[in-house]
Amino acid sequence: MAVAAVVGTALPVVSSGLPLLGAASAHAEVISRISVTGNTRVEESTVVSYVTIKPGQSYGALDIDASVKALFDTGLFSDVRISRQGSTLIVAVSENPIIGRVAFEGNDHHDDKTLAAAIELKPRAVLTQAKVQSDTQRLLELYRRTGRYNATVDPQVIDLGENRVDLVFKIDEGPRTEISKITFIGNKAFGDGRLQSVIQSRETGLLGWLRTTDNYDPDRMNSDQELLRRFYYKNATPTSA
Repeated sequence: MAVAAVVGTALPVVSSGLPLLGAASAHAEVISRISVTGNTRVEESTVVSYVTIKPGQSYGALDIDASVKALFDTGLFSDVRISRQGSTLIVAVSENPIIGRVAFEGNDHHDDKTLAAAIELKPRAVLTQAKVQSDTQRLLELYRRTGRYNATVDPQVIDLGENRVDLVFKIDEGPRTEISKITFIGNKAFGDGRLQSVIQSRETGLLGWLRTTDNYDPDRMNSDQELLRRFYYKNATPTSA
């Protein structure tokens, strides 16, 4: 499965200013104000609220790390850099883009409405790499549940400018993974035909296109095992005292 790279920096970065923050120092630093740069949609007050360093209070490397982590954890930013200029703490951010459109290409067996309902990212939402990867796995799981284990999903991010993007999931659905034969091993009290009538899974046959129970589905297999367990429990012959 190929997953395209998504815009944004995956790891927090602490850059140097005048001087470098986060380096070991012999004394605690104190700043008088906080200035935010790079924000366009997110209010400066919102950015500052996630910074653990406060004007007039001493801080160190751990405070820098905590502030960077807190800002990344919001999911709003692809990059965060903190430096100091004189007595001012500079917080430089790059905002994650806003999604204009979510589209699907190559899907025949699931329509766009079904696929859109299976993922979390929607138009006007903030795009992050983690969310794209998560939604890719959701789509793959949807196809696996319908017997298409060779399906691939390739997310593509199209830059529209002004920090807006379209998200397109390119899908190769692949063939169905069908059940060619069902075999029971170890059964003596009941024949294969009787046990076959208990479970839901079916072998692929001439009428396979009319049903989905001949698709290989691990969830259905677990359900079939439970059905067999209950059948044997209900039909067990009591032992004589």
